[in-house]
Amino acid sequence: MTDYPAPVRPDRRADLAAGLARVQARIADACVQAGRDRSEVTMIAVTKTYPAGDVVALAGLGVTDVGENRDQEAAPKAAEVAAAGVDVRWHFIGQLQRNKARSVVRYADVVHSVDSVRLARALDAAATGRDRPLDALVQVSIDGDPARGGALPDSADPDRGLGAVAEALAGAGAVRLAGLMAVAPLGWEPERAFARLAEVAAGFRAVHPEAVALSAGMSGDLEQAVAYGATHVRVGSALLGMRPTLR
Repeated sequence: MTDYPAPVRPDRRADLAAGLARVQARIADACVQAGRDRSEVTMIAVTKTYPAGDVVALAGLGVTDVGENRDQEAAPKAAEVAAAGVDVRWHFIGQLQRNKARSVVRYADVVHSVDSVRLARALDAAATGRDRPLDALVQVSIDGDPARGGALPDSADPDRGLGAVAEALAGAGAVRLAGLMAVAPLGWEPERAFARLAEVAAGFRAVHPEAVALSAGMSGDLEQAVAYGATHVRVGSALLGMRPTLR
């Protein structure tokens, strides 16, 4: 039996409301600076390590999209939120092992981290029979380092090449190719990283014009991501506060 999430204290709700107002103002300002319409950018509240009650409270404040990194945390949290009668759009944004695909497709609406043909096929098989398609983004390796995760632009690798992964998703029956995702590599300035991503995205959209989503930018660099065309920004600490240390 699924437990209902404990309601948040009034002071926690006030903190969440204040954090949300600050982040929304930053996104709005970034859109003005970039000459973009505010409706073009979706904020994903990244709630890893935070309880289901925070998700319910954020939904009550108007948040519609929630992101999680680890299936072992996300699956029970999504169940708790659903048990409370709250409907949000769940984004799985962490690295995903193929053996977790069946669990993730039970609650996720979007998977941001598809970086191999094998994972694309595993998700498609797991999502068969869903009442709605599963949206998937190809995670791009901006620096081309295969050890960091991400599909490799300009690579003919049959499993990890960006073109191969995109084609696997585009040809899937239960998964819809929605766009690209990236994380700025350590040591790179955000402008350099997102400029490179925008370059990759332009070539990608020439081949897959329907796949327009671009998930990029987090609490510290969302402005730069919006400037370079991000349609989704993934915000955690700026919204929910500094996370407790994982043990």
